[in-house]
Amino acid sequence: MSKNDMTRRDAVKVAGAAAVTVAAVRKANASPRIQTVKAANNQVAYAVIGTGGRGQYHIQHFNGLDGGKCLAVCDVDQAALDKAKAMSKDKPQGYKDYREVLARKDVDAVVIATPLYMHYPVTRDALLAGKHVFCEKSLVFTPEEVHALRKLANEKTNLTLQVGLQRRYSKFYQTAKQMIQKGMLGKVTHVYAQWHRQSLGKTWVPPSWRAFRKYSGGLTAELASHQIDIADWMIGAHPEFVTGVGSIDVYKDGRDVFDNIQLIFKYPAGQKLMYSSISTNKHLALFGSQRTEFGEMIMGTEGTIHITVGTDNEPATALWFYEPGPKKAEETKGKEKGKEKAAVANASLLSTGKGSRGLPVLFDSELVQKDDSFLAKELKYAKLWLYKKGVMVPEEDKNPVDVQLESFMECVRTNKKPLADLEIGLEDSTNVILANLAMDEGRRVFMNEIDKMGGGPASQEAKPARKA
Repeated sequence: MSKNDMTRRDAVKVAGAAAVTVAAVRKANASPRIQTVKAANNQVAYAVIGTGGRGQYHIQHFNGLDGGKCLAVCDVDQAALDKAKAMSKDKPQGYKDYREVLARKDVDAVVIATPLYMHYPVTRDALLAGKHVFCEKSLVFTPEEVHALRKLANEKTNLTLQVGLQRRYSKFYQTAKQMIQKGMLGKVTHVYAQWHRQSLGKTWVPPSWRAFRKYSGGLTAELASHQIDIADWMIGAHPEFVTGVGSIDVYKDGRDVFDNIQLIFKYPAGQKLMYSSISTNKHLALFGSQRTEFGEMIMGTEGTIHITVGTDNEPATALWFYEPGPKKAEETKGKEKGKEKAAVANASLLSTGKGSRGLPVLFDSELVQKDDSFLAKELKYAKLWLYKKGVMVPEEDKNPVDVQLESFMECVRTNKKPLADLEIGLEDSTNVILANLAMDEGRRVFMNEIDKMGGGPASQEAKPARKA
C-alpha cells in the first residue's frame, strides 16, 4: 500500500466520520441544554451598570440567551449609554445615576461592569437595595472593601453574589480539575500563566481609567486575576506569599500603572504560580504557538495540561501531555568499564529527549461508555479518530461567558450557590491587592497580612491553608 493510497483512504474516512459527527451534533443541539423559560414571571429582570466595553460585551451575550430581560442600562458616558440601549434586544431605559436603577422595584438583579474602583460601592448599594449581583472581577479594590463586603454579603444570604471569573464555567477547566483529582497529572507542583497583549500600551492610555492607580489595579487586576484564580483552583489551595517585579518601561505617557509585571505566588506545600503579563509581544509558547496572548500550563509530576479559555472567535481548548519517565541510569551504562565512566559524566543528559505529543482533553461525554448504543459508540470512535489525526478538536457546546450568565440567572431563581461565589471573588481580590503591594515594596508579602489591613481582624497568627 503506497503512502498516497493511505492518504486517500484517510480522506474518505475523515469525510464519512465528519458527516456523521456534524449530523449528530446538530441533532443533539436541537434541544437546548438549559430549558427555555417560557413564563414571563420566571424571567430575571436585570440591569447593566457600566456600559463600556465589558458591559456592552455582556449585553451582546445576553441577547442570545433566554431567561432574562434587560430593563435598564446605566453609565455616566452618554455615548456608551446610547450604544448599550441600541444594542440590547430588550430596548432598556437609560440612566446616568445607578441609584435610580437600584430604586426600581421591578429590577431583580444587576450586572456590574463599572471601572474597578466603583465595584464595591455599587455592589454594596445593590445588596442593600435587595438586588442580586453579578460583578466583574476584581470584586473589590481595597483591603477595607474585602472585609466590608464579606460582612455585608454574609448578612444577605438570600441574595446571589457571583463574580465574573468565567473560566470556572468552562468544561475544559472543569475537566482539567477532574483529571487532577483523579491523579492523572500526579502532584501538581507548578502553574505557569501569561497574558501578553501587544495592544495594551496603545489602548490603556490616559485618560483611560485603567492607566491610573487611583481607579485601577493595573495588569494584575484586569488580566492576572483570572489566572491567579485558576492556579488556586487547580492547586487546591491559596497562596502563602507573593513576590514580583513591575515597571513602566515602554509607555511614558503619564500612566502610573505598570506596563509589564512578573509575579511568583508560593503555596503552603511548595507549589508555585509563575505569572507574566507584558505589553510589547503577544506570543504564547503553548499549543505549538497556534494561539496567542493568554493561557495556562498546569504541571504535575506525571503530566501537563495546556489550557486557554479563548475568545468568541477562538474557542476554549486544552491539551494533555504525558510526562515521560527518565531512563534508568543502568540502561545507559556501557557494558565496558570505560563506558561506565562516560555514562556518569553525561548523567545530565538522562533527562533530555523527545517529549510526548499533546493529546486532546476529552469531556466525559466524549468517552465510550458500556451502556452506549452501537451508533453512539461508533460516533465516539469516529470523533476520537479525527482528534488523533488532528482534523478535529473537542469544543465546548457553549461559550463559558454564556454559561456563567445563564448560571447567574438560574442562581437568582433558585438561590443556588454560584461556582464563582463571594469567597472565591474575595480571595482573588486579596491576591491582586497583595501582589501589587509586593511589586511596589519590593518584598515578599504574606497573604495573612490582609487580616491586619483596612480594619480587618488583627490576628498575629497565619490563617491555616484553605482548600480552593
